[in-house]
Amino acid sequence: MQVSVDRDRCCSSGMCVLNAPDDFEQDDQDGLVRLRQTAFRNERSADLRLAAELCPSGAILITEGDDPAAA
Repeated sequence: MQVSVDRDRCCSSGMCVLNAPDDFEQDDQDGLVRLRQTAFRNERSADLRLAAELCPSGAILITEGDDPAAA
């Protein structure tokens, strides 16, 4: 599973941080989303998918597999 964020699309709602605080954080300067890590365990997939689904601006992208070029 690959997770990426588009900070240009982020509207700083914080839904990602509320639903997956171990995986996302908001920048102290501008409030935009940042990934807390680059590798994600399978047991985190439900929280990550929920955060992506609830993101009002669609700034979180989840792709299956380990190779981002294959997505």
